[in-house]
Amino acid sequence: MGWNVVIANKAAKQIKKLPESARAALFLLMQDLKLYGPTTGGAWKNYSKLKGFVGDKRHCHLEKGRPTYVCCWEVLNNQLRIIEIYYAGTHEKAPY
Repeated sequence: MGWNVVIANKAAKQIKKLPESARAALFLLMQDLKLYGPTTGGAWKNYSKLKGFVGDKRHCHLEKGRPTYVCCWEVLNNQLRIIEIYYAGTHEKAPY
């Protein structure tokens, strides 16, 4: 059984503003999240669990360069296997 990946309303608006290459990378990340869960199979650059936050929050880089684009997600329910993407945008404005 795979994981359910939902996109927060704020993140959905942010995704529309991403360049096409970052959007394509996000689509691939979402496929990995559905298959492997929050650990993503370990193939994503700068993947890490965010420390100092309430809950199980993680992030990775979608595209390097200037600006660098990142995605942040949280495991909402481990038993029901629900992951929420709550941020997709530039590294400078990331909520960590």
